[in-house]
Amino acid sequence: MHGSEELRFRHHQADEVTAIVQLFASVFAASAGEAEGALIGGLAEKLFTTTDASDLFNLVAVDDGGVVASLFFSRLHVSDESEVFILGPVAVQTDRQGEGIGRALITHGLADLVSRGVQAVLTYGDPKFYGKVGFRQLSPTVIKAPFQLSQPEGWLGQSLVEHAIESLSGQCRCVDALNDPAFW
Repeated sequence: MHGSEELRFRHHQADEVTAIVQLFASVFAASAGEAEGALIGGLAEKLFTTTDASDLFNLVAVDDGGVVASLFFSRLHVSDESEVFILGPVAVQTDRQGEGIGRALITHGLADLVSRGVQAVLTYGDPKFYGKVGFRQLSPTVIKAPFQLSQPEGWLGQSLVEHAIESLSGQCRCVDALNDPAFW
């Protein structure tokens, strides 16, 4: 029973990488089809294998049965050299969605980034969902996304420090794994 299992939030362990990649593939396949599952599963694997450890944080939610949710924060280079990360992708096991696990994992991750001195976090996703954890819509003309956005209303961010996120400006450059217009 899910209610009796305590969820724990932490950084992933090396022996969980395969399970995390499979989680992303299965969740995105279930919601958007096999091609999307393969695309996002491949992204998760590439984030793990091609991104420097100082530029990537992977967090998981685990219970007694293993990993039930995962998310990535990867470095986003902006013109002014601020400490900025991008959140994505995020996956919660299909049969555990709607329990608040994703929201709790994101909140845990944002607190972790604050403790590391990160100044802002951006994401590209559903404004209704990410708005619940403090993200708000950004103008793509102020903070320019790495690629043309297919859904500009999904370009979101939040400041983790006192100054407004709009103080960041210029073009963003993401880690190699995200450097593909297919994700934008």
